[in-house]
Amino acid sequence: MKWKQIPLGPLQTNCYVLYDSDKNAVIFDPGGDAQILKSWLNENKLIPAAILLTHAHFDHIGAVSDIRRSYDIDVYLHEKEKDWLTDPNKNGSALFMGNSSITSEPADHHFNGEGNLAIGTFSFEMYETPGHSPGSVSFYHSESETIFSGDVLFSGGIGRTDLPGGNHQTLLNSIHDKLLELPENTQVACGHGPVTTIGVEMDSNPFLNGF
Repeated sequence: MKWKQIPLGPLQTNCYVLYDSDKNAVIFDPGGDAQILKSWLNENKLIPAAILLTHAHFDHIGAVSDIRRSYDIDVYLHEKEKDWLTDPNKNGSALFMGNSSITSEPADHHFNGEGNLAIGTFSFEMYETPGHSPGSVSFYHSESETIFSGDVLFSGGIGRTDLPGGNHQTLLNSIHDKLLELPENTQVACGHGPVTTIGVEMDSNPFLNGF
């Protein structure tokens, strides 16, 4: 299993593509620039099986409609944000992008609770990690020792909590109770910025002092 980080969209949000030796793939958070993503997928002859959303803020969903239609694949999202894809006020695009608001059709599947998620050849442990947004989830892929965590934990930082539905203490609890329980060599595939590891953030992240 391999994965590729591809910054996309107005905020250069990190999209990730996880793929196997048979060219099957899943896509995390296609935030925009659909043609860039499609070109890379087609150049590498990958066959997407699904779009997994860590949450539904506008900068993580900008290419959802185009990619979904192009490859005829399903979209997965937590039920607490099930109406965010269709509502620019809830996904934040009305506030931050004005007339360029972003919408998509509703997700095909909505998570309710935690547990194992299997899509084709891919298997994840899905954790609810709210705080940045109420429906934020993180996908742990043990085979590649990676957690695709969206805007929960960053290299040297944490997700912002000043947007609707955000809560600073809830976010810290999510990080402490879920992410920091993973092996220290786990790669953290962040929604913005460089990839880090659980161990590095435990040792040096100033927001996690005392954890």
